[in-house]
Amino acid sequence: MVPPGGTPHIADRPDPPDSGSMRVFRGPRGARERRAARIPGAHRAPVAVRALLGALPGLAAVAALALCARGVEQAAETQAAEAAPAAAADPYAAPRPPIVPRSDWLGDAARAQPAPRYDDRVLAVFVHHTDTPNGYDCADVPAILRGVYLGQTGARDWDDIGYNFVVDRCGTIYEGRAGGIERPVTGAHTQGFNHRTTGIAALGTFTAGVPVPDELTDAIAAVAAWKLGESGTDPRAKVALVSSNGLSRYAAGATATLPAVAGHDDGYQTSCPGAALTARLPDIRDTAARLQGRSG
Repeated sequence: MVPPGGTPHIADRPDPPDSGSMRVFRGPRGARERRAARIPGAHRAPVAVRALLGALPGLAAVAALALCARGVEQAAETQAAEAAPAAAADPYAAPRPPIVPRSDWLGDAARAQPAPRYDDRVLAVFVHHTDTPNGYDCADVPAILRGVYLGQTGARDWDDIGYNFVVDRCGTIYEGRAGGIERPVTGAHTQGFNHRTTGIAALGTFTAGVPVPDELTDAIAAVAAWKLGESGTDPRAKVALVSSNGLSRYAAGATATLPAVAGHDDGYQTSCPGAALTARLPDIRDTAARLQGRSG
């Protein structure tokens, strides 16, 4: 459930994009050859090569030696480039689960809206419920989501649906807010804590005593594991988030330490995501951690 008051317009901006690659002056050919000679294993040519060079005229021998050294340098650079991605890969990254794109459920009901806003990364997810009826047929979810979207962009005059993702009771995950599934889209789901977070809404109402399907919690965990894995965040950890709005539980500018998988009520005064779904958050955190390959 998104707090009243419409989509917050927050002044801070995401980190600037890369300024692009700079050209690097490599120096004259002689300098490159001297650098190649310093590469381990490249200070002397193999015996067979030296024998061949001894049989060549002086200038030809020098040219051949330079080509040999350059080949060693290029091989070393290639090996370093190939090793870099493997070293940079996060060992706890989780795969992206199947997600139904918003175009499949929204169709031509989309309204004109401003360009999406982005953060530099996702450090936490906030779990919500939509506070809508539970007894739906999962085949009817696209129509239900259109109703949620039209309610938020119509009567409430928001620029888009507030949640980044919506999960139904059958475990199907739907793209919510526009901007790109793969990107850290700034949502409008938790006043004060829309930055560096993703909002995941469970379709339905999960107050005390209401059954919470395992398919639904497993799907929430899958999204959490994937989005948090991109920043290397353990779903069971606590993270530091800066409040951008004094209408949250924290003054604007205050740093709050919150669960990486939090309930809406952790950041805002509300009963969302409902007592029954709140009680399942520890299970969701543990499942998300397992999906990231974490143990203990």
